[in-house]
Amino acid sequence: MNEELRTIVQLNLDFKRFLMYDYTTMSPAVIVVVVILIIGVYLWFLYNGLVTARVRIKEAWSQIEVQLKRRSSLIPNLIETVKGYAKHEKEVFQNVTKARSEMLGAKTPKEAAKADNMLTGALKTLFAVAESYPNLKASDNFRQLQEELSDTETKIAASRQFYNANVLDYNTKIKVFPNVLIARLLGFSEEVFFDAEEEAEKEIKVKF
Repeated sequence: MNEELRTIVQLNLDFKRFLMYDYTTMSPAVIVVVVILIIGVYLWFLYNGLVTARVRIKEAWSQIEVQLKRRSSLIPNLIETVKGYAKHEKEVFQNVTKARSEMLGAKTPKEAAKADNMLTGALKTLFAVAESYPNLKASDNFRQLQEELSDTETKIAASRQFYNANVLDYNTKIKVFPNVLIARLLGFSEEVFFDAEEEAEKEIKVKF
């Protein structure tokens, strides 16, 4: 216990000496070196922090891609199932197929968000059509596909929220002062949010 007290006292004395030190006696060369070291440490922390934040965004985006691909893989079976009961709804099937192709061809979060909104709207129309076909609604295969799609929509929404939270954190780090003066010089720029339209954010559901 006495050893701990001596350590605390010594630390207090060292801190007081640090505060009372006359820094005006430092040579200009030493001052320059200290300033350079401070700037270097700041840049080191800034760069590593932004790299880490950008890696988190990429990881979050990969989770969204997994769910988007999973949903796209369910659509062909869904269309074939509905076709068995509503063959004449060709325009609806074409819209869903086109939206799916747009989704598979999306290369950026902005393109994917646009395609996601289009596909969500097309699927809602498809499920609305299903309401007119009692036999289709009673189909076990259709029920299973709808449940899988609904589950995927929930996961997409959760992944979107996680991704956007990481983008917000990253973009904020870039915009705050003094980071805003340096971030772009280090090769960092703002990332795009993965946004869904207000109507598209509503979960796809079919009432049985």
